[in-house]
Amino acid sequence: MVKEEFPDEEILTLKDEPKKQSQNESWSMFFDGASNIMGHGIGAILISSQGKHIPVTARLYFECTNNMAEYEACILGLQVALDNEVTKLEVYGDSALVIYQLRDEWETKDYKLIPYRAYVQDLMSQFESINFEHTPREGNQLADALATLSSMFAIKDGCEIPVIRIRRHETQAHCCTLEEKEDGHPLYFDIHQYIKEWKYPVGAFDNDKKTIRRRAIGFVLHENILYKKSFDSILLRCVGQKESRLLMKEFHEGTFGTHIAGQVMARKIMRAGYFWSTMEKDCISYARKCHKC
Repeated sequence: MVKEEFPDEEILTLKDEPKKQSQNESWSMFFDGASNIMGHGIGAILISSQGKHIPVTARLYFECTNNMAEYEACILGLQVALDNEVTKLEVYGDSALVIYQLRDEWETKDYKLIPYRAYVQDLMSQFESINFEHTPREGNQLADALATLSSMFAIKDGCEIPVIRIRRHETQAHCCTLEEKEDGHPLYFDIHQYIKEWKYPVGAFDNDKKTIRRRAIGFVLHENILYKKSFDSILLRCVGQKESRLLMKEFHEGTFGTHIAGQVMARKIMRAGYFWSTMEKDCISYARKCHKC
């Protein structure tokens, strides 16, 4: 049975809340174009004062010069900025010609670039404030990488490649499976059990088993003590979390209270014959938190 009453009679319309952009927030934009034997690509990235990154890239399917590609990249970035309701923008590019033409310091003589400059000026009028600054190529690496990426391969009509997310890894990949376990077992327990009894953890998946077998190649078990094989074939005794804390305290303060830096401390601990998976990261963190340093 269809109910005739409407539960929310006072609601007249439903609409999405508009995105609120901080009026005083200034954004930075980096742009670059890439032309090579594979094709033409453009890239731009917007960075807010809060550290938010908005990357955008495209491949050009028409013949163009390097300067045309630079203008295309700049326009792409400006359009994305306007779409995100940015009102204050600092623009950076490594093309001196484009930057100084847009600052009215150089004359635009190439007839191919005249309509580009006119269109950019029209986009500029839609910002509350906008400035153009030349940056060396070393300071424009991310936009350059985006442009080069899009120029390297063809994109089928109607297809769109999703945004590539760049993650920050502070520890080596092979250390990711060697963290302290939540089940109360010490570090390297799974590897220790595999080498000793050829057993896998209960409920381990095939990928987990494969990882354990691969990691176990770098370890040796002697008299029920697990050792890590170093690159120069020296065996380093694997220690747990409690032992690692005691070692860091001893080596950091030292006999004479030298309070050595984190990376130096990690190397000294390894030379003394000890190892754990996150040694360098933990040593650096320990040194930074030392109130006496």
